[in-house]
Amino acid sequence: MARIVFFEKTGCINNTKQKNILTLAGHEVEPLNLLHYSWTNEELLSFFEGVEVKDWFNRNAPAIASGQLIPESFDPESALKTLIKEPILIKRPLMIVDGHRIVGFDTEKLDALIGIKGTQNAEARNLLHQNLTVCAQKDRGYKCD
Repeated sequence: MARIVFFEKTGCINNTKQKNILTLAGHEVEPLNLLHYSWTNEELLSFFEGVEVKDWFNRNAPAIASGQLIPESFDPESALKTLIKEPILIKRPLMIVDGHRIVGFDTEKLDALIGIKGTQNAEARNLLHQNLTVCAQKDRGYKCD
């Protein structure tokens, strides 16, 4: 069993499903609100090692989905400044899993680290087959801000 610090947007349907997968696979999840967390440059940057700047951003955030902000136009310094100022723009979840820092819910990486795909739990297996990267509320006109 792994202990996972899970930075989420509280109330996000996909983050709730992702936490359920982890819990049903036998892991302990400590959820923290990504939007209200007091991020430092160093701490936030520690999640992005080896990740392209454009992939630091939540593509479902209204400012990005509308084209107001273009993730590809940021350098690391301006991206970090923008993300700390407006944490709704941070790709989520951010997770700390056995000392590894992960951006987004990468099922392959998580399975390699802590084994989530081999669960016998039917609900977890069903959730693993869903697309958890697209906002579940987007088609209903809900805005994630």
